[in-house]
Amino acid sequence: MSTQASASGSVSEARGRRSAQDAEDSKTHFRVCRFIIETGVKLGMRSVPMATACVLYHRFFQSASLQVYEPYLVAMSAIYLAGKVEEQHLRTRDIINVCHRYFHPESEPMELDWKFWELRDSIVQCELLILRQLNFQVSFEHPHKYVLHYLLSVRSLLNRHAWSRTPIAETALAVLKDSYHGSVCVRHKPQHLALTSLCLALQTYGVQLPRGELEWWQVVCADITKAQIETIMSELLQLYDMEAKCT
Repeated sequence: MSTQASASGSVSEARGRRSAQDAEDSKTHFRVCRFIIETGVKLGMRSVPMATACVLYHRFFQSASLQVYEPYLVAMSAIYLAGKVEEQHLRTRDIINVCHRYFHPESEPMELDWKFWELRDSIVQCELLILRQLNFQVSFEHPHKYVLHYLLSVRSLLNRHAWSRTPIAETALAVLKDSYHGSVCVRHKPQHLALTSLCLALQTYGVQLPRGELEWWQVVCADITKAQIETIMSELLQLYDMEAKCT
């Protein structure tokens, strides 16, 4: 009996440690994706290349460990690779200088010394590692085009004044951008993520849409259920809780 109790206690302790480690890993991923997005903005990246960089990062760490690979180096390589994938090529020197300034705001750009060339080589080598880890599957379908389509559908259901006085489109796009801070962006279909972002925007401003035989979201996206919307929405809201913990 005591042996069973001891074994049970050991299992519970192991689960507790794993849960605590998962929570810390989630914070790290959030901070690194915030770094990708803020760095991408300073580099003048468009929305889709930035989204691709975040997806490359999340996909990589679905099968890799934070204890083995330096997350910020992976992030820098993901930015570099995303620029190639989405045909917005970025120079490694620009990436290095912007990332260096991110961590050292008061410093000058890095000198072209051995440290610079060593970091540049590390970025290139890590890019190859990401490609191998993802089996060279680096082209992704993003939810951006779907959310624009859904916004047009919702706009047609509202009167002009209701649409103009609430920033539904801006909020939905902001939620979509925020979704890339966590792995929610790689766990769900882009259509479902786009629709849930719009649902959350509508709920935020208390906007009610006319009801027919079907809910509006069933009309625009037939393969999603209410339960799936609630699950994705819960994951999105958890990211905002994570933001408070990572400030």
